[in-house]
Amino acid sequence: MIVIVDYGMGNLRSVEKAFERCGFPVKVTDSPSEVVRAEKLVLPGVGAFRDAMDGLRQRRLIEPVTNGIRAGKPFLGICLGLQLLFSKGYEDGEHDGLNIISGRVVRFAFPEGEMSRNLKIPHMGWNQIRFRKEGIPLLSEVPNDACMYFVHSYYVCPDDESVIATETEYGVRFTSMIWHKNIFATQFHPEKSQEYGLAILKNFGNL
Repeated sequence: MIVIVDYGMGNLRSVEKAFERCGFPVKVTDSPSEVVRAEKLVLPGVGAFRDAMDGLRQRRLIEPVTNGIRAGKPFLGICLGLQLLFSKGYEDGEHDGLNIISGRVVRFAFPEGEMSRNLKIPHMGWNQIRFRKEGIPLLSEVPNDACMYFVHSYYVCPDDESVIATETEYGVRFTSMIWHKNIFATQFHPEKSQEYGLAILKNFGNL
């Protein structure tokens, strides 16, 4: 069973529907015991880093999620679910994340210049991903330079660049997907990215 972790934030129904469209049974839950029993974990999210960590903490979900990841269960983080994996987030102060992946979550800051005047925050809409690794299981049948759908003002900066699976350009080059062992996480929204996004969810379901 694929479990979508409900911590009070995020587009849970759209992620659930996308998995169902790919033919996989899923369960949306905020129950720690059901998260413990999950075969695969999905952590979606839209919103503020601190509020998301508070939501996980209040529902006693931090330990079940981190233990599941460390036990080797396939894990997919989406958007804020990617950012929460990191050590620190810097939205409205400095806040601790799950610290599964060492690194920071920082806000877009563009250098002065003609190009930067046309770049809005949040980064919203379609943009290309470019592979940094070969043989990424979730990107089977997804071409290099495929377009995915983004909505975010912050991006992750891994201390260990070997976890970076894809990068994307938006004023700066930023990490748009990570892959480390059983951990997969995307800054973009596969559930909103049409054919190639659904291919990612299908590949995750088939792991």
